[in-house]
Amino acid sequence: MRARDLAEPYVSVAKDADAIEAVRLIVEQRLPGLLVTDSEGQPYAALPAHDVVRTLVPGYVQEDRGLARVIDEPHADRLCRALQGRTVADCLPVGRPFLPTADSDWTAVEVAELMARTRSPLIAVVERTGHGSGRLVGVITAAGLLERLLQVAHMPT
Repeated sequence: MRARDLAEPYVSVAKDADAIEAVRLIVEQRLPGLLVTDSEGQPYAALPAHDVVRTLVPGYVQEDRGLARVIDEPHADRLCRALQGRTVADCLPVGRPFLPTADSDWTAVEVAELMARTRSPLIAVVERTGHGSGRLVGVITAAGLLERLLQVAHMPT
């Protein structure tokens, strides 16, 4: 089973898209994250849902988790307001954007190793076209990979 066989079309958002709309996509479609594209529509980064949650939690609470206990529920219920006026790019981790990619001819084990090592719920599958560039074939999610591996495990030998 090759990466191209595991890859599926996947929801993507532009990095300058509204962060609240991106969260709505994650919630409504129960996605583990989003594929973020640049201004030309090319894959740019993976935005796992847990990074969006990290954006909601104030930095001072992340530095001293004991403070989370003293924030009252009415204040906690308003955490998503932190996303108002922000873009998807604002939710990406600081520094270089990260998009784990697999070549289309990689095996399922190579994809699983990359997913485990990078702790990313999304792997972009790329068909290389020379000079390091490539065409996006699709995305492999952790759930999709596990589903296919379970199917193979239950096949008669």
